[in-house]
Amino acid sequence: MGIRSSLALLLSIPQAVMLPRMVETPRTAAPRAGHLLIIGGAEDKLRQRQILSRFVNLAGGHDAKVVVISTASSLGDEATELYRSLFHAMGVAEVSGIRPLSREEANDPRLSDLLEGATGIFMTGGNQLRLASVIGGTLLGRAIVDRHRHGAIVAGTSAGASAISSYMVAFGTSGATPKQRMTQLSAGLGLLTGAIIDQHFEQRNRIGRLLALVAQSPSLLGIGIDEDTAALVSPSGMLEVLGKGSVTILDPTRLQTDAYEVKRHRPIMVSGVILHSLPAGYRFDLRKRKLLAPLRPVASTDREVASLEAAGR
Repeated sequence: MGIRSSLALLLSIPQAVMLPRMVETPRTAAPRAGHLLIIGGAEDKLRQRQILSRFVNLAGGHDAKVVVISTASSLGDEATELYRSLFHAMGVAEVSGIRPLSREEANDPRLSDLLEGATGIFMTGGNQLRLASVIGGTLLGRAIVDRHRHGAIVAGTSAGASAISSYMVAFGTSGATPKQRMTQLSAGLGLLTGAIIDQHFEQRNRIGRLLALVAQSPSLLGIGIDEDTAALVSPSGMLEVLGKGSVTILDPTRLQTDAYEVKRHRPIMVSGVILHSLPAGYRFDLRKRKLLAPLRPVASTDREVASLEAAGR
């Protein structure tokens, strides 16, 4: 067949056959993760309720759907009822509670289904090792992470705060001096990476064990949170301090230590750790490990604000 014949044959083919219609699939926006509210314990429940009010507002206010998880608590259903009553009094219409006490219960699909549509999840205090051992790696544990990835705020107080991170303090001793084997680490729920959390920080003198932890795990930031104080972490990794105390951040980027050769229970040499002690209103970029100027009005000159930002570089 000649070139002209071939060209004529091609032109005779219907256009719909030659040029199939391209159907564009609609693009769906990636879900935006929710906030984390990490509370140092003993938050104000009677007066201004500043920390709990922030949780309720970020969960949706009156329209929020809040689930209280009281697995860590030794108070039984009393802990659930306490927070259920509190959130109802603060205007939340829909509050439910769950308390799995075994991994079998935490793997029950009916329990994880209760988180469907939740806009706020609140984990009570108690024993963080119980909380992580019962829930971690179960259907319920994965449902908590999934709800957070899809916009729910997840809060934890005391033991519930410790369990938010990927690695957590299972138990340990207090004291100002960092010593070998002051603490035992275990896996948390994995909602916050790159940091380890300690609570009741100033009240129980836990600076020594947090220093020991960052000396032994220098890839992690140490975050110590006082009572009635919280670290609010945005989806972009911006930490804002709330409450009446301080959040202490230990950055071991420039660490020098002899932790790898010190014998059991002996003091550890820790040098070069950058310490930030941040009261309410101050912010810290967890990803860049950088101190930022405060949100709240403070009696600072422009030069002082600039020096704050420079200190975090």
